[in-house]
Amino acid sequence: MASSLTCTGVIWALLSFLCAATSCVGFFMPYWLWGSQLGKPVSFGTFRRCSYPVHDESRQTMVMVEECGRYASFQGIPSAEWRISTIVTGLGCGLLLLVALTALMGCCVSELISRTVGRVAGGIQFLGGLLIGAGCALYPLGWDSEEVRQTCGYISGQFDLGKCEIGWAYYCTGAGAATAMLLCTWLACFSGKKQKQYPY
Repeated sequence: MASSLTCTGVIWALLSFLCAATSCVGFFMPYWLWGSQLGKPVSFGTFRRCSYPVHDESRQTMVMVEECGRYASFQGIPSAEWRISTIVTGLGCGLLLLVALTALMGCCVSELISRTVGRVAGGIQFLGGLLIGAGCALYPLGWDSEEVRQTCGYISGQFDLGKCEIGWAYYCTGAGAATAMLLCTWLACFSGKKQKQYPY
């Protein structure tokens, strides 16, 4: 099977896929922020949440429903910063996934990735990583929303966790993006084989 990638290009393709998968899994999982409410663990992502309070009519009290899900609507996301973070991070993950799948196809298809295409792909990866990084940077601006304050002991604020902790999914998303920006972008410059010159 012919490949359009150099040995460095094969490493780039595999690393690109790992970075994209890591960022996408971290983005989708609702474990960016951990806290507790009514004695139960609560976690948040940019557009998902685990455990939420509901009013129990029979006991006339608040109880925690321990299940994970998306917010009912885009406007239901607790803060404007988290809504922007969702869009920006989602776009970045999409770009990383697009480049990663193209790179993997380059392992099997000859003349798919030239040096120029590799450099353009590296630029797209850099942009994707930058978007995800911006989404991760915006996320703490939403820690002053009422939902987060209820979970973090009413002492959280922008860039102040209160009684909450940053979860593994936040680190996962950021690490995938940073690796894509710093390492994959550089490897992409050496990924494609030099194109053959055809005499006319």
